[in-house]
Amino acid sequence: MEKWLPSRYLAFVASVVVLILAVLAWQDGRTAKAVAIVSAVLVVIGIADLAQSRSTLRRNYPLLCHVRFFFEMVRPMLRQYVVESDNEEAPFSHLQRAVVKQRSKDVLDLRPFGTEINVYEERYEWLNHSMRPSLVDSHDFRIDVGGVECTQPYSASVFNISAMSFGSISPNAIRALNEGARRGGFYHDTGEGSLSDYHRENGGDIVWELGSGYFGACERAGVFSEPRFVEKARLAQVKMIEVKLSQGAKPGHGGVLPAPKVSAEIAATRGVPMGEDCVSPSRHSAFDTPEELLRFIARMRELSGGKPTGFKLAIGHPWEWFGIAKAMTTTGILPDFIVVDGGEGGTGAAPLEFTDHVGTPLREALMLVHNTLVGLNLRDRIRIGASGKVITAVDIARTLAIGADWCNAARGFMFALGCIQSQSCHTDRCPTGIATQDARRWTRLDVPDKATRVANFHANTLRALKELIQAAGLDHPSEFGPEHVIRRVSSHDVRSLATLYRFLEPGELLAGIPEHIVFQRFWAASRADTFAAPAELIARRATKLR
Repeated sequence: MEKWLPSRYLAFVASVVVLILAVLAWQDGRTAKAVAIVSAVLVVIGIADLAQSRSTLRRNYPLLCHVRFFFEMVRPMLRQYVVESDNEEAPFSHLQRAVVKQRSKDVLDLRPFGTEINVYEERYEWLNHSMRPSLVDSHDFRIDVGGVECTQPYSASVFNISAMSFGSISPNAIRALNEGARRGGFYHDTGEGSLSDYHRENGGDIVWELGSGYFGACERAGVFSEPRFVEKARLAQVKMIEVKLSQGAKPGHGGVLPAPKVSAEIAATRGVPMGEDCVSPSRHSAFDTPEELLRFIARMRELSGGKPTGFKLAIGHPWEWFGIAKAMTTTGILPDFIVVDGGEGGTGAAPLEFTDHVGTPLREALMLVHNTLVGLNLRDRIRIGASGKVITAVDIARTLAIGADWCNAARGFMFALGCIQSQSCHTDRCPTGIATQDARRWTRLDVPDKATRVANFHANTLRALKELIQAAGLDHPSEFGPEHVIRRVSSHDVRSLATLYRFLEPGELLAGIPEHIVFQRFWAASRADTFAAPAELIARRATKLR
């Protein structure tokens, strides 16, 4: 049979035969008519497969190819709900998503019978507890942000909503997040997509993020405008100003809002053409050196009326961060805060290579920033925030232990809104109405209900953090240190993070270059007046090319 009818055509031929027989039996009743209609549809699909030329698979396997397409479509859902174990993170495990759901709904989040985690597996971590637990009155843990040049310091929660732009997420998602932040007394970062009317509607505290497009503070995309910046920066609701240098999920790439999401409203808000991909420049036009960056921050702090002003970055080339740190000493200008974004951070749309293989993961990035400021005797004058897959109180405790003052989360609060991790954020077809601009979808997201869930998730996570703090015998999350976190490095060897990593002593960089491979390799060669690679590195590249 293969010689005259390859088996890959059997489904199509069978549909044709069934259609003919059903048409001949048309008068026999409803069953024959139903079979005729169904088989006719299949025949039409088969003919379309054979006639088109874009897909070889469809031409070679008419009808049958659609079985593959179907399973390819449902594969992410099958993996998430059927195949994956509860603890498998891709990117968040079922248990992680479940605990957010339980806490956001304010229902019992206790676990019976014992841990499902293999505690003898390499990289397992735990927190050391005290035999004299403390008693902490409130879970409302806060950090004061604002240096000596800041006239309007801000008291920030240790857990806040990380940057998610209007455009990347929907109007009702913005409304619910901001109302949840207002109820819970924590801040809501706008993301680089500008401060929209939806952010302002409910009055929750705002951190206004400006990326390289300066959306909302520009004459045109990429060109900063002081008058337009002042209009929004001096609003009472805006508590802090954050310059985005890079984002963990796509550092060095610039922001991307796919064309299907660029509605007329977003185009007007950002100042970009409707129906085209909205791509932020990959670099800033307002500054070109570390010293110019700090002068820009000082100017923004002045224009805002003295509000805390800082920057967010994902660590890449160490000498660039070292250049910024050195510029703090040469100019005498300090940011009020720095937010470190880990390479594992989320995004609505980014190339695969950037998502998976560009950007330093949070722990290493955070420790480098923290160590540098400690070594320069600047750590007590600059606050550090951190973001990158922070979901539970343990995530917060670990992150604070290695150098942060507070944590931000984006996807955790998306789960609180009802996100099911369908990973369709870039398609404008988000099933929960969160990451879409399709009004038929986002209007179904109930703002009062989801705002309650956002506030509940925040409060219950901090209550869990309070319990961890009490168990460790501490009084505030700022007291967590690397000695509290223990990691299994093999089946028979465990280390505290204090012994596993090199933490600098105060002022150590002022006395010389410490025994730390990154500092030894790049500190002396970094410069405050340029982001360029060190001269010897450039020379080595030239030698390699000869």
